[in-house]
Amino acid sequence: MVESEKPAEDGRWFKFSRNKFFVFILIFAGLFLIYSRNTMTPGGNPKKWMQNQSAKLMNFFSGQILNISSLNTTANDNSSSQNTTLPPTPVPYVSPGPYLVEYPYDYQYIINEPQKCEQEKPFVVLIVPVAPNNRQHRDIIRNTWGSESLVLDKVVRLFFLLGLHAGVEVEQVQQQVLQESKEHHDLIQSNFVDCYKNLTIKTMVMLEWLTAHCSSASYAMKIDSDMFLNVHNLVSMLLNAQKSNYMTGLVANGATVLRNPSSKWYLPHNIYAPPQYPRYALGLGYILSLDLPKKLTEASRHVKAVYIEDVYLGLLMQHLGIPPTDPPNWGYFYVFPLPYNRCAFSRIVATTTSPHTNREQIWNDFKKPGPYC
Repeated sequence: MVESEKPAEDGRWFKFSRNKFFVFILIFAGLFLIYSRNTMTPGGNPKKWMQNQSAKLMNFFSGQILNISSLNTTANDNSSSQNTTLPPTPVPYVSPGPYLVEYPYDYQYIINEPQKCEQEKPFVVLIVPVAPNNRQHRDIIRNTWGSESLVLDKVVRLFFLLGLHAGVEVEQVQQQVLQESKEHHDLIQSNFVDCYKNLTIKTMVMLEWLTAHCSSASYAMKIDSDMFLNVHNLVSMLLNAQKSNYMTGLVANGATVLRNPSSKWYLPHNIYAPPQYPRYALGLGYILSLDLPKKLTEASRHVKAVYIEDVYLGLLMQHLGIPPTDPPNWGYFYVFPLPYNRCAFSRIVATTTSPHTNREQIWNDFKKPGPYC
């Protein structure tokens, strides 16, 4: 994505003129149109919902934008007389089809923390993609592995990445997200529709944010919200990792392209012809050296953006000629939930957890004094 109109360097939303407001509404309405046509999330009728809610959405988000602008542009009042160039009216959104997503595209930040990373210069940044209405997962992470801020004398920082809520109670959810941001200052929200099909967009927005606002960090880890993370082992592994062109996690090698249309990860031949994917790190949790985000976003201009986000990063890495690196120990990452055992969890980096796992209880037991094994 090209950040032609991203927030100013002070991290605040730019002042909205009447024309800029309508540009935003055009982009927003277009995103919801493609969601209503191609959504892969179950239940509901998004098109009918959008028709019923469009007026409320426009009124609500215009109010939020104006409020954010008025709150965050005080420092720029003296520069209001400077000439500004309005961007051209965007081309109406056209769906690239059910297996591709609209990227590159000029997505905007609604909530941002643009200076936090550069000021604190973390060794590793943890970024968790999560739905706007999933406050429970964010709080669990904040109370468990997300609370680890200094590990082996290295600074660790946590951020959550959100899109726009697409279900019912849009106004209520967005108000809650804004309040949560004021409380924790760890949310990054962009104006794409937050749904399964747009996970690639979410990932690319993450890479753009890292390039623009977190270049001083050494590494970043994208990790799903249902994971258990052993931050100590993560930092220990990265202390011995290569400093550039580095991507690791649970690396799939020779994975078969699924051609059954009923599969959640189906890709037809006309989208991707080879029978196997190149090497890629599974999306449950992968680590990047901070030179890669810019290279990956530049490569995205040459590779069609498929909706399977971890596969797409593998295609970008193939385009760059940089294969993902195997982890130093194959027992570090688990795609299937590893049953909790204090000794076993002391030896891993990350594992998926089952939906009914009490992760806070596990964390409290894991962090209690005494030997692990």
